[in-house]
Amino acid sequence: MGNFDLLVLAPVGSIIALAFAAYLALSILKKDQGNDKMKEIALAVKVGARAYLKRQYMGVSIFFAVVFVILLVLAFRGYLVMFVPFAFLTGGFFSGLAGFIGMSIATESSNRTAAASMKSLNSGLRVAFSSGAVMGLTVVGLGLLDLSVWYYFLNLYFGSYAMPGWIPSWLAPHLGWVFQGHPLPVGTDKITAITSTMLCFGMGASSQALFARVGGGIFTKAADVGADLVGKVEAGIPEDDPRNPAVIADNVGDNVGDVAGMGADLYESYVGSIVATAALGVAAGLGVAGVTVPMVMAAVGVIASIIGTFFVRSKEEASQSVLLAALRKGVFVSSILVAIISYFLVKATLGNQHMGVYWSVLSGLVAGVLIGLFTEYYTSSGFKPTKFIAGQSLTGPATVIIGGIAVGMMSTALPVIVVGVAILASFFLSGGASNFNAGLYGVGISAVGMLSTLGITLATDAYGPVADNAGGNAEMAHLPPEVRKRTDALDALGNTTAATVKGFAIGSAALTALALIAAYKDQVSLQGKEMVLSLMNPNVLVGLFFGAMLPFLFCSMTMRAVGRAAGKIVVEVRRQFKEIAGLMQGKAKPDYARCVDIATSAAQKEMIMPSLLAIIAPILVGFLIGVEAVSGLLVGALVSGFSLAVMMANSGGAWDNAKKFIEEGHHGGKGSLAHKAAVVGDTVGDPFKDTSGPSLNILIKLMSMVSIVFASFIIRNTLFK
Repeated sequence: MGNFDLLVLAPVGSIIALAFAAYLALSILKKDQGNDKMKEIALAVKVGARAYLKRQYMGVSIFFAVVFVILLVLAFRGYLVMFVPFAFLTGGFFSGLAGFIGMSIATESSNRTAAASMKSLNSGLRVAFSSGAVMGLTVVGLGLLDLSVWYYFLNLYFGSYAMPGWIPSWLAPHLGWVFQGHPLPVGTDKITAITSTMLCFGMGASSQALFARVGGGIFTKAADVGADLVGKVEAGIPEDDPRNPAVIADNVGDNVGDVAGMGADLYESYVGSIVATAALGVAAGLGVAGVTVPMVMAAVGVIASIIGTFFVRSKEEASQSVLLAALRKGVFVSSILVAIISYFLVKATLGNQHMGVYWSVLSGLVAGVLIGLFTEYYTSSGFKPTKFIAGQSLTGPATVIIGGIAVGMMSTALPVIVVGVAILASFFLSGGASNFNAGLYGVGISAVGMLSTLGITLATDAYGPVADNAGGNAEMAHLPPEVRKRTDALDALGNTTAATVKGFAIGSAALTALALIAAYKDQVSLQGKEMVLSLMNPNVLVGLFFGAMLPFLFCSMTMRAVGRAAGKIVVEVRRQFKEIAGLMQGKAKPDYARCVDIATSAAQKEMIMPSLLAIIAPILVGFLIGVEAVSGLLVGALVSGFSLAVMMANSGGAWDNAKKFIEEGHHGGKGSLAHKAAVVGDTVGDPFKDTSGPSLNILIKLMSMVSIVFASFIIRNTLFK
């Protein structure tokens, strides 16, 4: 089978993924929704989540319209391929669509998970995990679909510059201006035009992902922190107590931040790794074969992920170890299948002379698994680090916070070493010693290998918010205690898997960002500009400093945004507790909608500046200092952003599970001074793990993509040359 024939597997894989996601969604909708109270609670969350996304998408659409016009002007001025602005739009649209579909099914699944948990733990796990699988498979399905459509269309266009035969004769004269072809930008051949257009598709996905991650993260953590500080710490009422005015906003936030935001985030990682690797394959002289491997490998990952979902089963023992083993089995089965099939894919596509690429794939797969295991060790309550933080609660909130930060900092060592080894291994195994570009292709393909099983890996993350909402539903609907015990077990595992996937996401982001930086260098070379990337070049050095600083500035902006928004929620919850007569006695109903509206408004306002930072920074640095400074900027942001993201995600996950460890009855249990101290630690960790930390992987990749897209403009218009 030829390379072109193999590429057909990419759209086929996308259709299979979307079809299986639809099957799972329909099977979830047929499940028992529970009693009327459970339905009422779920409906309130669903209405709030959709209202939030509607406002977010309206705001983001203005940004996309403005950038589209800017890109269109640059295309007409000869800086970009004419299709780049349209690729930007479709990337953003499908990223948002993936998040919306995943969130819609998640909001339909929480009460059904609670109802299933009334039967057994495994029943609840299956519903929640199926909801997560819908998110995972929708992300990979839509990603592959959009990539496939653009690839075939651009090949058709740039391959012949002729009117396709399937265009009706009456329509042909009106479309001639499209298919006769616009002049290609300087230094751009046809295959480069294809890959650069697809890279801008990734820029659109990254932009949408950043807005979704930052906005959703601000919403969910503002509501969560506000609900915990006033409800659990000040008023002493249980988590998800229906008397708490912020409880619905908290559940809405789980869906818009941890489902829609995470879905858009990993959609961007997924397509970004594929298009960056395809671009490097072209630079390495592999031609169509270099594009075939990452796209078909993604299709192989779809099948492997679907098979893996059937291995996720649990016994009726509500322990994290049992549940974790159930999820891990599905991920490991998928990874093994990808490892086996990839051997034959690389051999059939690249031949025996490039079999080193296969070992690069394996290095990415192994690195992803190891990062997951290390993250699990530092965030699961079954291991020493989290138990250490829980023990620190006996001496108050300050020692809890100190312990959590220390654990997070310690947790960066092993993932950084793993990623470093994976980069070196994939570079040299793919022939980097003799062909530098081939080595970089190996680094890119290792990122694709790591993300190839995203369909099931994302399922293990997206199921967590569903389990969390199911616990809230059970609490507010006053279901039997054993139901809450089961949903709490699922939720606690969700914290660990969420931290694991965040580590997985930032690990893949590091590899993808490195591939994108290499693609940026190639793009600059195509413009006839040779960069001096020596560390002694002051432009590079200044760029490194700026890049290392940017993740800290970005995190400061997002953390302060969460703090300001949470402060508004705290004030509102205190007001309702004070002014609504009978609320604390359960005789009156709180105004849930008011807290949802406050969190929505705050998130929409606060997400703008951090999101624009990623887009403006590389353009401004390039315009003022030049392309060498941009290279330094990207490397500096990658190095510091990777470590900071791992630290924040793991600190937050460990703080959260330390709190749940105490709630299980350790160190005095719920309501104790130790528990209140742990809640304070958890509120600090909330924006760490769900707002700032996970947004960093988008930041470092989006800056790289913006740099690639605007490289031609920057070279010709640098202020101080």
